[in-house]
Amino acid sequence: MKQNKRVIALGFFDGVHLGHAALLRRVTQRAEELGAIPSAVTFDSLPTKVIMGHSVPLLTTADERADLMRQLYGIQDIIVAHFDDALMHMSWQDFVTEYLMAQNHAIHLVVGHDFHFGYKGEGSPEHLQQLCAQLGIGCDVIPPVCVDGFMVSSTYIRNLVAQGNVERAAQFLGHPHFLTDQVRHGKRLGKRLGFPTVNLHIPHGNVVPAFGVYAAKMWVDGQSIPAATNVGIRPTIDDGDAITVEGTLLDFDGDLYGKTVRMELYHYLRPERHFESLQALRTQIMLDAQQVRAYFT
Repeated sequence: MKQNKRVIALGFFDGVHLGHAALLRRVTQRAEELGAIPSAVTFDSLPTKVIMGHSVPLLTTADERADLMRQLYGIQDIIVAHFDDALMHMSWQDFVTEYLMAQNHAIHLVVGHDFHFGYKGEGSPEHLQQLCAQLGIGCDVIPPVCVDGFMVSSTYIRNLVAQGNVERAAQFLGHPHFLTDQVRHGKRLGKRLGFPTVNLHIPHGNVVPAFGVYAAKMWVDGQSIPAATNVGIRPTIDDGDAITVEGTLLDFDGDLYGKTVRMELYHYLRPERHFESLQALRTQIMLDAQQVRAYFT
């Protein structure tokens, strides 16, 4: 058990925003002090979805949350708990003693000021601190983090992204809002218009950014490529209502089909609109590309 001892942050961590960052930085600090593994426990689905029966569009998938925690904050172990009926009905005391301590060797816990857990949410930060003191393990409760007088929260950031305000969202996230997907074949519109493009889809259950064109960067194989990225239904080309993400790549020539890429959205350029001809669309894409270059210059 000694070599597996962990300092664990608890939370759902959607978006891995600046509020989460405060927890995760404390975890790595405590882990270094205690010679333990910096870790986090998250859930495979939002607990309110199981408890209340309604879903909330998320900022990140479980894999994206784990990648952000590792890459940005040095969390080595991300433990994804399956939030099912049994876990929902587990008492908060048993969650600490049986799941966190017995199964995952927690010696120190870190939670946010508003974290509630266990059956009916009866476990509070205050209760957790009291129990940890009785059990002889450490516990830190992190106060709220504010930006421009607003408390950082996943709910607030989801609303910003849905409104297309990705610049402000990034101020609260501490990184650009992004999506990851495998590049797939589209209608080869880019080839017809003379621009290299990538076609992506928003992961199921994730928040949909406001329809329109964004100044973006696509990452693939460690390379960053600027892009004019359209989120929407492509009314000039498609008759349906399927939502796609199409990035027109600047200064790129290569084959990306089948590769997993990350598309970061930095700035909302304009709403999506219908064009009377492909030539009119091509002219607008050239203007969009100029704006993207100017934004990143």
